[in-house]
Amino acid sequence: MAPKVLVSDKLSETAVQIFRDRGIEVDFDPALGKDKDRLLEVIGQYDGLAIRSATKVSDKVLAAATNLKVIGRAGIGVDNVDIPAASRKGVIVMNTPFGNSITTAEHAIAMMFAVARQIPEASTSTHAGKWEKSRFMGVELTSKTLGVIGAGNIGSIVIERAHGLKMKVVAYDPFLSQERADKMGVEKVELDELLKRADFITLHVPLTDKTRNILSRENIAKLKPGVRIINCARGGLVDEAALAEALTDGRVAGAAFDVFETEPATDSPLFNLPNVVVTPHLGAATTEAQENVALQVAEQMSDYLLSGAVTNALNMPSVTAEEAAVMGPWIKLAEHLGAFAGQMTDEPIEAINILYDGAVAEMNLAALNCAAVAGIMKASNPDVNMVSAPVVAEERGITVSKTTQNKSGVFDAYMKLTVRTSKRERSIAGTVFSDGKPRFIQIKGINVDAEIGRHMLYTTNMDVPGIIGVLGQTLGENGVNIANFTLGRHDGQAIALLYVDDAIGEDVLDQIRATGKFQSVAPLTFDVE
Repeated sequence: MAPKVLVSDKLSETAVQIFRDRGIEVDFDPALGKDKDRLLEVIGQYDGLAIRSATKVSDKVLAAATNLKVIGRAGIGVDNVDIPAASRKGVIVMNTPFGNSITTAEHAIAMMFAVARQIPEASTSTHAGKWEKSRFMGVELTSKTLGVIGAGNIGSIVIERAHGLKMKVVAYDPFLSQERADKMGVEKVELDELLKRADFITLHVPLTDKTRNILSRENIAKLKPGVRIINCARGGLVDEAALAEALTDGRVAGAAFDVFETEPATDSPLFNLPNVVVTPHLGAATTEAQENVALQVAEQMSDYLLSGAVTNALNMPSVTAEEAAVMGPWIKLAEHLGAFAGQMTDEPIEAINILYDGAVAEMNLAALNCAAVAGIMKASNPDVNMVSAPVVAEERGITVSKTTQNKSGVFDAYMKLTVRTSKRERSIAGTVFSDGKPRFIQIKGINVDAEIGRHMLYTTNMDVPGIIGVLGQTLGENGVNIANFTLGRHDGQAIALLYVDDAIGEDVLDQIRATGKFQSVAPLTFDVE
């Protein structure tokens, strides 16, 4: 029997035809996504569900979807899908992470032109029958310095377009290698240098704990006078109130924002300022982009339903059903190893190597590699998944390699992840115990036996007395409960890895650092079930 797919949101007829051309039965009902009751009634008939943003795939819908195998989201955002519930049901969730890149990059360029030449305000004035030619004195883009914060997929397209406009480009991206920067023809700089030099600044980073308010009040004060700022990435990257003050007093000449801290944005400190251009999150809103993501999701879903091929899956590794039962814990270990390295590495990564020893060396190493790289990349970009991670790594000029060897230690199998930057190498090893739980067994060459929890604390110090007492007392005084405490030492160096019940606040971390007994103090977060 041919697979059956429901398209419950507005997808192009061309995308719907792709299913039909490949022998898949498809029902195209673009109004169904907004009718929750009717969706619940019919969803049990279908093997696949193709959606945009209108259809809400809740745990209730998934419970009724007795035959569902795959959900395809035409676009990147999957906030309307309960991914954990889909995973528990064994339903693959796919998206199309790169379909909107060109459109978003072009919108950023358009916004840069708009704010440079005051086009929206000049248009309003002219529509009103005024002829205020002398009022709207703009600036050229040619020969100006563009500061790009985030040189990933979209940022690199903006850089390419900016070169065509004869702009000088500097980029800040902690994960941009010098080799990749050279290929892009961009000068790689630190953030403070970019703030001081850029005539225009455009942001192209995801919203994470590290990037939130990257243009803070403090950093806005460092900006070159007369700068213009463009944000078509994510709301929350810029302190909107501080920017509004800088725009009002003239330190910042203009701004163009497509995204806001709260959306839909009905109010913002940036609204109604004469030197600000605003649009309602239109970055991906072009006919071509909407068509591209629709075609991509139809192809991806067809491939999976007909051949089992998995592309851009958010909740499943690219492994066969037979492999999944054995590899599941090892894939989780690979992600944890990568997450540790990614959270501990601030400078650009040049190379990643994964060593597979013993029985694990006979598994699907491509999938394990992807899981490890995804763990690293997620530290800076939570949208990365196992499929997109190698693409992101390649864009950043990162070399990914693997090494295999026969059983060489006390464990039947283990994995060792090594990350190399221009300044150092960092390694961490782990294994899977007989209970199926991943464990860390070595960090920086120091042997440990550490259970992995959602919230952890990692410290390094000289091997001297009193460390356990300092950590225990400081955490205890601040109400932080320790679930597991692991220590290791070698040649005068010592490490501690603590599994705690809740995330540790920055004030508590500062108290630990203030003792002067630690070389490093780092909170870590892991995605554990």
